[in-house]
Amino acid sequence: MRWSFPIGRVAGTELRVHATFLLLLLWAAFAAYQQAGAAAAADFTLFLLSLFACIVLHEFGHIRMASRFGVHTPEVILLPIGGVARLERIPDDPGQELLIAIAGPAVTLAIAGALLIVAVLLGFHPSLRDPVAGQQPFVVRLMAVNVYLLLFNLLPVFPLDGGRVFRALLAQRLGLMRATRIAGGVGHASALLMGIYGFTTGAPMLMLVALFVYLGAGAETAAVETRLVGEGLNVAQMMVTDFRTIPVHATLSQAVELLLSGEQREFPVVDNLGRTEGILTRDNLISGLHARGPTSTVAEAMTAHVPTVAPTVGFQEALAQLRSSRLPALPVVNNGALVGLLTLDNITDLLLVRSATR
Repeated sequence: MRWSFPIGRVAGTELRVHATFLLLLLWAAFAAYQQAGAAAAADFTLFLLSLFACIVLHEFGHIRMASRFGVHTPEVILLPIGGVARLERIPDDPGQELLIAIAGPAVTLAIAGALLIVAVLLGFHPSLRDPVAGQQPFVVRLMAVNVYLLLFNLLPVFPLDGGRVFRALLAQRLGLMRATRIAGGVGHASALLMGIYGFTTGAPMLMLVALFVYLGAGAETAAVETRLVGEGLNVAQMMVTDFRTIPVHATLSQAVELLLSGEQREFPVVDNLGRTEGILTRDNLISGLHARGPTSTVAEAMTAHVPTVAPTVGFQEALAQLRSSRLPALPVVNNGALVGLLTLDNITDLLLVRSATR
């Protein structure tokens, strides 16, 4: 996810923090400082950090359950509305997804229960009132917020945990594609209502939550549809076979002529023996013209040492390789020979056609 950066790795899962979470932390600390001074700012900052530690544990509940079904989780991203564990795939069995979805709330319930016990043992009187006001003991406030977090996550609003449970139950009868579209629609509608309510009542945090829910529902729905539509495809079925290459020693002026002569925007760069040396994208070309001029060579402007993909690689792996490369296209190489070009545009066109004919 954009605007996020890593802070560590636990059991093969990378922990990432979104920039908006840090903005929330700074804003909350500043607001507390203005109202009650440095001690209140430090207390509230510690409280938020403790809360997000609980959220990380919540996400690792999902991760541990997913690992039991052979599903790896590459990363967890901390957002202002909580955490998002990105599973590498959704289990084919809706029952497994159901167990993964409820594992996080189960951890939150356990945390709230443990904090309740600690509060009682310390002689406090636990209450769910005003958990962020700072007027109750720290452990009581943390317990109360975990209870509210649990209740919020159990709402049947996709992509919250309750929405995932809702999707899993629907998928048992309707299939994953239709269930995801229905759950995504409910998520969008709920987010709009939440945003309108937040706007009319002057609650900016609720509006922010609504925005993330709306975007999350759309992204999750699109990801599932992409995976299901692309199921069974391999690179040989997705690659562009009618393409042109450019010699590594060609000038950028020659590359401009090649660019303007057709619709191709990315060109594999080859040596005299036809071996792939890199790829020249349109951005490479424009940057090279600005920096070095039209008489400079393609070798000076191209992206060198690009990863290649084999024609037998499956859809999901190929798409992951293309996205991780941050390039618009990758050369397809079979036994050392360049046989095609894998482009995001071509994949998108193919998926649109397959989706329309399903």
